[in-house]
Amino acid sequence: MDLVLLAENLGHAIGLAAVGAGIAVVGAGLGIGRAAGSAVEAIARQPEKTGDIRNNMLIAAALVEGVALFAVVVAFLTLIFLNGHVPAALGTAAGH
Repeated sequence: MDLVLLAENLGHAIGLAAVGAGIAVVGAGLGIGRAAGSAVEAIARQPEKTGDIRNNMLIAAALVEGVALFAVVVAFLTLIFLNGHVPAALGTAAGH
């Protein structure tokens, strides 16, 4: 394996993992914002259903947030793996 190519790809992989985490957070923010906006509109139309609408909105927001949290955890685990294993492999390969 070409070590120069591996080192160049390491930088790209770390950057792309960070971009993936950012996209997950932005997507979650947009999803939760849209759910909250729709809940406010629904409450304005039917104030007597406020409790039901609020509960459904909170469940939807929790599901969206859970998916985003999973994506961020995967991105951070990717960063930890890349920072821990690839430089060690470069160091041992360079020693030969």
